[in-house]
Amino acid sequence: MTILAFSSSGSSKSINRQLVAEVLTHFQGHDIDFVNLLDYDMTIYNKDKELDQGIPGKAMEFATRIDRADLIIISMAEHNGAYTALFKNLFDWVSRIPGRKAFADKKMFLLGTSPGALGASNVLGIAAARFPRNGGHVLETFSLPSFEENFKPEEGITDPAKRGELLEKIDKVKASINKVKASII
Repeated sequence: MTILAFSSSGSSKSINRQLVAEVLTHFQGHDIDFVNLLDYDMTIYNKDKELDQGIPGKAMEFATRIDRADLIIISMAEHNGAYTALFKNLFDWVSRIPGRKAFADKKMFLLGTSPGALGASNVLGIAAARFPRNGGHVLETFSLPSFEENFKPEEGITDPAKRGELLEKIDKVKASINKVKASII
């Protein structure tokens, strides 16, 4: 299985990137494409730029990464209750590629964390409702509240209930992917 994974944050100290890295330790043995979205920072989308200059090469490259993946794991950073500008801009550009759904009918596991008690739940709700309209099949979502209290770099998630919830959701995601692979064989 090929996994495309990233945090929607552009921060070099991203807590969402740390969460994705922790989740990826449970997918060892799979082909993992762990992307830094800063590599896809490009001009802000608008229709005039699209008409004058076309779709940027970086958006096309990212779409190819989506196409190669069997599963997309995103940890959604929350800025003012919604997507980060970095992620939203990439999403906008990829969605403008003619003849494609942005997420190309791929299965998705959405994560989110924040320093506060809501654990990026606002943006997770937005993404879980929006992505299916753009070709994303959201299998599970997971929210980790109060990151600094519930996560240690050397241990991962320290809250036993949240750790158990995450492991259960990882098992469900793996089972869903394996079920699809078994039906193809």
